[in-house]
This record gives sequence, C-alpha cells and structure tokens, in this order.
Amino acid sequence: MKRNRWSFIPIQAMVAVVALLLSTQTMIAQTTEESGMAGEKSYRDFPLQTINGDTTSLKQYEGKVVLIVNTASKCGFTPQYEGLESLYEKYKDRGFTIIGFPCNDFHGQEPGDNAEIAKFCKAQYGVTFPMMSKIHVKGDEQAPLYKYLTEDSPFPGKITWNFNKFLLDRSGNVIARFGTRTKPEDPKVISALETALGSEQQKM
Repeated sequence: MKRNRWSFIPIQAMVAVVALLLSTQTMIAQTTEESGMAGEKSYRDFPLQTINGDTTSLKQYEGKVVLIVNTASKCGFTPQYEGLESLYEKYKDRGFTIIGFPCNDFHGQEPGDNAEIAKFCKAQYGVTFPMMSKIHVKGDEQAPLYKYLTEDSPFPGKITWNFNKFLLDRSGNVIARFGTRTKPEDPKVISALETALGSEQQKM
C-alpha cells in the first residue's frame, strides 16, 4: 500500500506549520492596515501651533469645510481679512471655518511676532476665525502642511503670494484652490463653498 508523503510528518509538526502560516497572514494583514493608517496621516495629523501657542492639527476640524489661507499684515491684499471674516461669520454655523497661516515669505510683509499679528488682526479687522503661528509656506523651512498642499494635493504649485487659498471638504480632501487676486467674496469661492457645505446631509 502506497503511503501519502504527509503521513510521515508528525502531527505536532503539521500543527506548527499551520500555526506559522496563520500567524504570517495575520502579520501581513496588520502591516497592510497600519500602512493604510499611516497614509491617512499625510497631512491631517501634522502638528500645528495656534497663534497663542497651543498644539493642534487639522484633525480638530474633521467634519468641517475648511479654507486655508496664508496671510500677511502689511500686504496690498491685507484687506482680504475683512472678506474672510465676513465669509466665516456667514457660514460658520453650517460647519465652515477658516484657518489663517501668517507668513513673512513675500517681501517681509509679515514682520511681527505672533502676539503682534494677533493684536493687529483683532483690532483692524475683528478676526475671530482660527489663526495659526507664523510659518514658512515655501523654501527650505516650508511647513509640512504647505509641502503637502503645494506638492502632493490635487492642486499642486508654489504659493505665489500672500492670501493663496485652499478649500477642503468635510473629509479633509483638497477640492479647490484660489489665487491671491481671488477675493473671499468672489462668486467662484462662494459656489465652491456652497457646494462643499451642501454635499453633506448633516450640517455642523
């Protein structure tokens, strides 16, 4: 009688082989899952610092429509703060926010420190939307968030000047970009914003 070659393998060894195979599959599945989670951290989990020095990230604004703007206090486009604040006041109850990122990367038009910037924004334009700590939006010291926005987002390209704008939907996807000369109240901005806010059944 011809015996099967597996019959010569002790039962303990077969159990060990099966256990090893199952363990390997579990490790592969965990690695795949962790890789996917790491991918989600490409930009929403980058640490940010508020203008008051608190640590935060875009995760805090999950579920909201967000307009990211690099700002400056001594720029010809600085009056856009007024339009930004009006936009924020009009739509904030529907789950919208604006995040300002002061930067001094364009002809030294944001020379002040965080305290001076915060005081200026409040006194001159009554800004109540979140403002972050002063950062670099280009160059060797470019902030990780802006590296993502300008290189890996669906709307890549260098920041051209102060008051470039990126619109994020409620899931954190970058869905639109607007240049410096596009004012906050421009119909293109309003249309994209209304679409993003209206795309979800639940209003924040």
